[in-house]
Amino acid sequence: MVKRNNKDINNNNLPGLFDDIDMGLDAVPTSILSDIARHVAKAQEKTLEHNRVPNIPRQTLSTEMPLGPVVVKPVPNRIMFMSFGSGSSGNCSYIGDSKSGFLIDAGVDPRTVAEGLRSHGISMDQIKGICITHDHGDHMRYVYAILRKNRHISLYCTPRAMNGIMRRHSVSRRLKDYQINIYKEIPFTIDNFTITAFEVMHDGTDNAGFFVQHDDRAFTVATDLGCISERADYYMRQSDYLMIESNYDLNMLRFGPYPEYLKARIRNVNGHLDNKVTAEYLAKIYSERLTHVFLCHLSQDNNTPEAALNESRTALESIGLKVGTGCNTPDDNASHIQLVALPRFDCSQLYCLRPKNK
Repeated sequence: MVKRNNKDINNNNLPGLFDDIDMGLDAVPTSILSDIARHVAKAQEKTLEHNRVPNIPRQTLSTEMPLGPVVVKPVPNRIMFMSFGSGSSGNCSYIGDSKSGFLIDAGVDPRTVAEGLRSHGISMDQIKGICITHDHGDHMRYVYAILRKNRHISLYCTPRAMNGIMRRHSVSRRLKDYQINIYKEIPFTIDNFTITAFEVMHDGTDNAGFFVQHDDRAFTVATDLGCISERADYYMRQSDYLMIESNYDLNMLRFGPYPEYLKARIRNVNGHLDNKVTAEYLAKIYSERLTHVFLCHLSQDNNTPEAALNESRTALESIGLKVGTGCNTPDDNASHIQLVALPRFDCSQLYCLRPKNK
């Protein structure tokens, strides 16, 4: 008990925590003021503890805390590429980005395509189109089966290519319900991609390669061609990523079991590309822009992945390039260019193609 103006003062007479305690405090003993200060500090501490954001250090609960939504830096959009099979047994590949994508050719069964995409978290709902290069069965065998199961997908091919498909193969006429006509050298769009079909030299009906643009990058697809035509050369020289045929080894074809008429067809200017021709062409057109080359449509009987890769690697190394394998290893990342032979029967890995130096 303490005395104030000869009257007893006890704790019940102390001002409340939220009372105005500036009036008359000069007469309050220091010990009582200390008690009041401790009560106030303890109440503030409890309030602060109650309002504290979990797992955030106390020192950050100040003006250092960000106001408004957290801003995430955008990641440069990637072009994704995958092959589901490449060769005379069946051809189909995927090009896409984080939003959507499309298939090039449909010579692989729908289940393999859907499961290959699903294994990388890509739904068939994201596939917006199928671009057909020509009317040979290994490039269009399953086109109607895929479209019938995925009715949101459109078919992009030239009118002449469609006529060739209907003439050569037993396909439902309903295939035309999905068709969107395209014409060579006239760009068309599939979501974020701008695509231009161009002439390639082959013995199908109205054979096309595709020049695919996304932002400031380009992916060129040139499969099934017997020689490098002027228009094919024009587009392939602008590529950041190139899928090009490397079909046969000349000696394996020459001394192999094929009948002479078939050997002559393959070697014709409307046939297929020899490993050596492909390799020399790659060394000729290389620029710093070209970062990935995918060798496609390797013959099962007249080629091997090792032979095709060795021929192109040797040609690229002869002009001073370090050649990677596309496996994203530190050694690959230090290479000038990535060189890959696409599997004949199996799905490839999913390649995430970033802008150079990203």
